[in-house]
Amino acid sequence: MAVEKKKFLPVNIPLLNKEIELYASDNSELPGRTVKLDLTNMLKGKAIELLLLIKEEKKEIIAVPMQAYLPGFYIRRMMRKGIDYVEDSFLVQCKDHRIRIKPFLLTRKRVSRKVLNGLRLKTKEELTEYVKERSFENLILDIMNNKLQKELNPKLRKIYPLGLFEIRFIGIEDLKEHEVYEKEQEEKSKENIEVKTEKSEENKPLEKVSKTKEEKVKKSSSKKKKAEENKPLEKVSKTKEEKEE
Repeated sequence: MAVEKKKFLPVNIPLLNKEIELYASDNSELPGRTVKLDLTNMLKGKAIELLLLIKEEKKEIIAVPMQAYLPGFYIRRMMRKGIDYVEDSFLVQCKDHRIRIKPFLLTRKRVSRKVLNGLRLKTKEELTEYVKERSFENLILDIMNNKLQKELNPKLRKIYPLGLFEIRFIGIEDLKEHEVYEKEQEEKSKENIEVKTEKSEENKPLEKVSKTKEEKVKKSSSKKKKAEENKPLEKVSKTKEEKEE
């Protein structure tokens, strides 16, 4: 059998409006592969690396971003003596994926733990709000264009002036199999609880009606008893009056 010769095949990156070439014998070999792309030259000095996943859409081979991160040498270059840094890692839900974000902040001088903790909490709060209504690709574009950093930096500076605010890592981290199963079980238990509450609410009026009937019967019987108790006293008082006359 003749072995197919490998060649460079074009792959489109819609995020960057750019085309790259990958070495393969056929397009069917490309989906599922991952590619690292260095954007340092494109962004004029700002080092960002993209991890792209190759997939087929509408009979076209495209590369979709999965992760964007700052390389270690870029962060080490930003570090100085006499400053403090803040970093965090948390999961948030954006418009189309669950993602993990790792922000990185540098203060201008040494600060207390209370200030560092305040910066960390404020960063998480603001990023969670910012991410909600944006897709993953739009978030990467905002990071590349410094739009996200420019919007959040003034809010964080109210706590303490920053020398640097960057997103060290952002990547898709969708629910795993066991997490999907746990979520389904939680939803089922919630549905069962709702059904039980509905049934109990339906039975409540009947109980109230029966209770009100019982109360009425009790009240009427108590009134009759009181009337019977008062009758002999009235007769005795009348006989006394008749004798005196």
